[in-house]
Amino acid sequence: MGAHGGHMQKPDHRQNGIFSKLQARFRKNRLGELLVQDGVLTPSQLHQALKESRDSGLQLGQLLIRNRIVSTYEVRRTLLEQFTVRCMMAGVAVFISVSSMGMAKQAKAGQIQDATARISLVQTSFQKAAFHPKLFGATEKRSTSLKAFDKWTGMFDRFNASLNSSSGSPEITQFRSDLAKLKGLPINKMASAVNDMMNKKRYVTDKANYGKTDYWATPVEFLKKGGDCEDFAIAKYTALRALGVPENRLRVAIVQDLQKNIPHAVLIVYTDQGPMLLDNQIKTAINVDKVSHYKPIFSINQDAWWLHTMPKNGLTRMASAAQ
Repeated sequence: MGAHGGHMQKPDHRQNGIFSKLQARFRKNRLGELLVQDGVLTPSQLHQALKESRDSGLQLGQLLIRNRIVSTYEVRRTLLEQFTVRCMMAGVAVFISVSSMGMAKQAKAGQIQDATARISLVQTSFQKAAFHPKLFGATEKRSTSLKAFDKWTGMFDRFNASLNSSSGSPEITQFRSDLAKLKGLPINKMASAVNDMMNKKRYVTDKANYGKTDYWATPVEFLKKGGDCEDFAIAKYTALRALGVPENRLRVAIVQDLQKNIPHAVLIVYTDQGPMLLDNQIKTAINVDKVSHYKPIFSINQDAWWLHTMPKNGLTRMASAAQ
């Protein structure tokens, strides 16, 4: 699907700033370079440490920790951050290299086939969120280009196709029937009920379900077969959209679980009482402020995506809470 209109979009210099910073992060793929970029090491300290590493046969990280130049946490944090960003945003790297030259066309939200609108029980019944508090203490940068997120946009294409066939009819009929009982509830109670409903589904890995390491299932596929963390989040998102919750109150968020050292997906719902976390790893929906072991990487809905950046003191706080 092409961009709206037949002309090139003017480059957004605010977005280019985000992308160039992330691109620089991708290019620096060695531990020492990343520690210098983060201000943990000076270039002269890195030069001396590399020389000692060659002479001693120790890996750079081991030597830095042994000499108490950096902490074990700083080394682990840097390696985890680089690994996570590469795994979860590899597609963004390709997009960045194109957009930095001013060649990328904007993929606006209108280009996603909004299958959720086809199963809505009510029209939007809540006001849009007035503001969005920081998630887990992170700052965020917004972009309306969804071109790099083919798993997200492709899921909507497949969801829309399933609604055009009879294969998903039994699941969608039951889905709508279950949701009808929640119409008219306040948004926080609605979110809690949807979380409870979906968390009863089976957790099944993408490998077991689809023979793939990372597959974003449609709500129909999830209702039939169960799924993993992002499938739970997508199904909850779809349920709340069908109940009239507006787009800007919902985001699927990809986070780093600092307790398990793995990427994870959750749904964020911006209620009038603050953002709520809907998580298949936590039995009940809770306020985001009560969770300290997640580091947000990016979040997304049909309107835009957001890159999240943690301050160093925020990382330290969360790591301490996770230990």
